[in-house]
Amino acid sequence: MDDLQRLILQGENDTVDFKQRVTQPEKIARTLVSFANTRGGTVLVGVKDNGTICGIDPEEEKHLLQLAAEFYCDPPVALHYEELETDGEVVLKVIIPESTHKPHFAKVKEDDWRGYVRVKDTSVQTSKMVNKVLQAEEPEFEQLPLDRFELAILDYLHKKPSITLKQFSRLVNISERRAYRILVKLVIHGYLRLHDKEKEDYYTLS
Repeated sequence: MDDLQRLILQGENDTVDFKQRVTQPEKIARTLVSFANTRGGTVLVGVKDNGTICGIDPEEEKHLLQLAAEFYCDPPVALHYEELETDGEVVLKVIIPESTHKPHFAKVKEDDWRGYVRVKDTSVQTSKMVNKVLQAEEPEFEQLPLDRFELAILDYLHKKPSITLKQFSRLVNISERRAYRILVKLVIHGYLRLHDKEKEDYYTLS
């Protein structure tokens, strides 16, 4: 079994991520930053979420990855590439070493830079508190006293498989901005997992 098959069989985890293609530099920047801020990792471009190899044009993908690493990551993130061929399809293996210049931030929109760490198979937005300790250690989860909004989302997710920001905002009748802050807090402290996919982000119980 070759290295590519071995990585795919492991599935997405705290050091491996699959991407069918890189279409949005600002989205892939979150993944790059999360690996650099944590223990490093590998992105396999040309592999679907379910592990199916679909292949890509490596030069096109490298162009977007370099754009993401240099202009959407601060400080820029170092990337190393390997082109792997299997059954006539090319997969780009992108290696992101653990950084010695933590914390890195990803550009979400103009003048809005946010930190991310890798938790299981997800890039999780960090709090200011976590950004301060990134240089020394990975964040530790802690149990929190929960308010009624936080309890409401946990109760909802015991009955339903997932929830989006919009659904949560409507569920408890608060602004999306406030709902987002609550969701991030619950992800950081290990109650929820953020699934940061190409389409709409969603959340599940950890």
